[in-house]
Formats: sequence, C-alpha cells, structure tokens
Amino acid sequence: EAISWHIYEILREQGLTEKIPFFRVEFSEITKKAIQDAVDNPRELSMDLVNAQQARRALDHLVGFNLSPLLWKKIKTGLSAGRVQSPALRMIVEREREIEKFVPQEYWSVEADLAHEGKEFLGRLVRLENERLKQFDITTTDHAHSVRDRLLQAAGGKLKVDRVNKKQRKRRPAPPFITSTLQQDASRKLRFTAQRTMRAAQDLYEAGHITYMRTDSVHLSNDALADLRGCIGKRYGAEYVPEKPNFYRTKAKNAQEAHEAIRPTSACESPDVLKGRLSEDQFRLYELVWRRAMASQMVPALIDTVAVEFDCAGDATFRANGSVVAFPGFLRAYEESAPRGKEEKESRLPAMSEGDVVNLKDIRAEQHFTEPPPRFSEASLVKALEDFGIGRPSTYASIIQTLVRRKYVELDRRRFIPTNTGRVVARFLENHFEPYVDYEFTARMEDTLDEVSRGEMHWIPPLMQFWKPFIERIKDKQETVSRQEAKATRVLGNDPKTGKEVSVRLGRFGPHAQIGSVEDEDKPKFAGLRHGQLLETITLEEALELFKLPRDLGETPEGEEVAAGIGRFGPYIRYGSKFV
Repeated sequence: EAISWHIYEILREQGLTEKIPFFRVEFSEITKKAIQDAVDNPRELSMDLVNAQQARRALDHLVGFNLSPLLWKKIKTGLSAGRVQSPALRMIVEREREIEKFVPQEYWSVEADLAHEGKEFLGRLVRLENERLKQFDITTTDHAHSVRDRLLQAAGGKLKVDRVNKKQRKRRPAPPFITSTLQQDASRKLRFTAQRTMRAAQDLYEAGHITYMRTDSVHLSNDALADLRGCIGKRYGAEYVPEKPNFYRTKAKNAQEAHEAIRPTSACESPDVLKGRLSEDQFRLYELVWRRAMASQMVPALIDTVAVEFDCAGDATFRANGSVVAFPGFLRAYEESAPRGKEEKESRLPAMSEGDVVNLKDIRAEQHFTEPPPRFSEASLVKALEDFGIGRPSTYASIIQTLVRRKYVELDRRRFIPTNTGRVVARFLENHFEPYVDYEFTARMEDTLDEVSRGEMHWIPPLMQFWKPFIERIKDKQETVSRQEAKATRVLGNDPKTGKEVSVRLGRFGPHAQIGSVEDEDKPKFAGLRHGQLLETITLEEALELFKLPRDLGETPEGEEVAAGIGRFGPYIRYGSKFV
C-alpha cells in the first residue's frame, strides 16, 4: 500500500492525477481470475495501511538512529541496535547464559533386550514398585544395578506378553510454506542459511516458477487447489486426493494476508521437468516447495501403533513400542522436518499376542545425564521470533545477517554463539533499555501497528507515546553511564610483579586484558583475549598468562632476534625474518 501511495504522490507532483483518475488495484493471488476481479473492482488508497507502514518505518529509525550512536559513544564505533535485531540478540545471549549455568543431573534407564520369532527388539522399564517410572526415580549406580539384578533374576530368561494395545492414528499434512517455515525446513533439510534460501526463492519467483516468497499466509487460491488436486490424482492415484480441499489457518501473530502461501505456479511442472533449467540451489529449493504444496492437499497418513507390555517380578512392567505406516497418504510427497532428536522413526515389532512368551536376552541399566538447552540454529531462532510475534517473515534473513556482520554472534556447527561484543551490547541494552528489548514490548508494538493498519488508531499518538520516554532515557544514559560500565569492565585482581590492577574490557580492537590504568605514570599493558575466552568468566590467572607472549628467546648464531609470540593464527616462533 505504501509503494502504491509513493507512486501516486510522484504522479500527483507531476500534475497527472488532475487529468487522469487513479485507483488502487489489489489482489492477493497472482491468478487470471483474481487480477481480472481486482481490475473490475478497484478501490481508493487505504491511508490506514500507509500510515501503519510509515509508523513502522519511523519507529525503526527512531530506535536505530538514536540507540546506535549511544553504543558508539559508550562502547565502540561500528555497533548497531534495532527494534527487532536487539531482542533477537538477547534471545541468543540468554540461551548461552542458560547453557553456562546448566548443571547436568544424573538419571538411569533400565531396558530389556528381547527376541521373538527370530526378531530382536527393545523393552523399556515403565513401571517399578507398582508406580509409573519417572525420569528421576533412579539416580544412582547402586539403585540402577540393584533393580536390574532383581528383575533379571525374577524373569529367568523369559517374559510373558500381558497386554497388547493396537491403535491407528491419522497424521495430517503440514500447511504449504510461508516465509518462516520455508527458512526453517530449508535449514534442517538442505542446510541452507536464511539468506541462501531467500536468494534461491527470489530467483525462482523472478523466473515465474513459484509465487511470491515473502508471505505469512497459508491461503491457496482456488486455481492452485484445483491444479494441485488434479496433479495429485494423476501422479499418485485418486485415493491420495481428499474429498474436499484441505484448508489451513494462519498461526503466526500479526499475519499480513497480502499474498498466497509459497507454491509452484504450476503443480504439474514437477522438479524433474525443471532440473536442467535451474541451478542446484534453485532446484533443491523448488523441489522442497513443490513437495510441500503437493503434500498439503493430500489425504492424511495412517500410522498403526502397537504397545506390548510385559509384567516382571510382580511389581514392574517393560513396554515395547512399534509403529508402522499403514497408508502413506501425504508422506508419498513430503515429510515435514522436526527439530533434532524429535524425528519420528518407524519401528516394527514381531507379531505378538497376549500369553506369548518371549526370550529375555539381557536387562541393561543405562546411565544418562540431562543436557543443556541447545543453542539456537537459524531454524529455531526464526521459529522463536515468529512465536513471539517479533518482526516480519521478510526481515528474518536480514536480521540474522546483521548479527553475524556486526560480529555479535558466530556460527559454530550451524549454531549461534554470542561473541564478547554481542554479550556486552546485550547486557548494556538489558541494563539501560530493558523495556525496548523486552519480547512482549516488541510484540505489543506490532499489535499497535496492526491497529493503525485497521484504522482503529491514529498513527501519531503511539509514536509520541513511545518517543518521549525513549529520548529522555537516551539523554539520561548519555550523562549517567560511564564508559567503564558500558564496556563491561571487570577488575580481576592485581599483577603479582607490579602490584597494578588487572582488568578486562571491550576495547576498540575487541576484548582485551589490561595491566595498569591510563591514570598511571607508566602506560598500561594490553593483551587481546584468545578465542573462546569470555569477559564474564576469564580468571586473573588466565589473564596474566596472556601477557607472557611475546617474549624474547635470544639470538640466532648470525645475531638475529628469536622471539615467541601469538598472532591471529595462534602461537608462533619468530626466527629472524622467518615465522614458524
């Protein structure tokens, strides 16, 4: 709407709007019927929508252009903060703190190795002393082994089938892609970054192979539904086509239903047909989009599940679970990816009936430790932002890029780790601008902008309501926050040789340790922190170690200097002009 308004304003300035009537033509599907209907039913520009966009743009400028200079002044130049970027950084930093504080807890599981009719399978202890077994009921080696030994002795190498529970459940397909779910699945299945996904999607869109790739609507046009259903019937058979089309509701908060879901422009243009005309990235992403769109309009999969229970020693029960796909349904086309560790696996059990006796090969007590929450991947960060209603799907790739470009985060095995710089910025914003990096505040602001877009609120009052306290806080922090505090300066103790203060802080060239201060008669000594060392956790001993290099080792037989040092690629020896 804002683009339409800008075009209209340019035409008005040229005097064209007085001679020719102008109308807004709007369609949420790029289909012949939708475009014809839009042309037949034009409307006036909606200034409510324009004002909502103006308000969003103004807010982003007010935050970015006032907060970023404060970071330059107090911490170091080249830093930035943003209305959506800063809460995203906070999420990554908070998750890292959770991981660092995490204390593993020990627990044990007891499993039975079973066999029946030549097939081996596993039974898990689910009931002990006539109570349902919970995760932390067995927490010591002695307890685990005493349970194991007692049950093994009582069983005598055999277990009887006491109960067989069979069920059939339906598994329904996921909706067609929106921007955020495309980024998540491309990350998990193709190992694409959000930026790489959006670049390939842009190419596919421009070539006319998929619909617009920046959308948060799961709606499909009637033309698309008919096209997909027809193609499913031809490719997989009539039994894969549901009686009625599958319809989905948008779950995302603040969804803007301005476009269809992401789908192939022609369902019968299968990936194989296009393979020779697309780059590898384009082909792999197109296949993902095509399969997901096809699956979204197919019948559910039918999964047969069976749970077989074996009582043991009168007060304990082992359970073996199995699941088999009875009818694949939409799984013929596509299976939605799941976060690591939550994937569904098919496991077949041998046929068993109540009263059957199975062989017990062994009972094992397995030690486990709870694990910290995982670091954010691109997929899980996008999902978290979407769940909180922070930002728009089209902005996620650029937000992530900014965090990496500003060196606020590093990617290690496709997981985000905050750098010292990222931690310092996040802590500064939390301590002094907490309301503005609060997840709920950011989501509420999106709600307010949506109210403006619906004409329920004028756009100036919420901006003024935001601006007055915000600029007052900026002015206050300029005066009251010291550079020492902003740079997260930590005094670690004193240097045993000189008695001078040893501290760490974020400086112009990154995080470093310092012996002495600028007020001293002698200049302070500086040493950069090594990779993996953190301002928040480094000890005095570790900091003093940094000052041991570079050091003089003597001379070569030819009288050249020999020294040891540490550089950007690690420790080295300098032998004259040679580096080793």
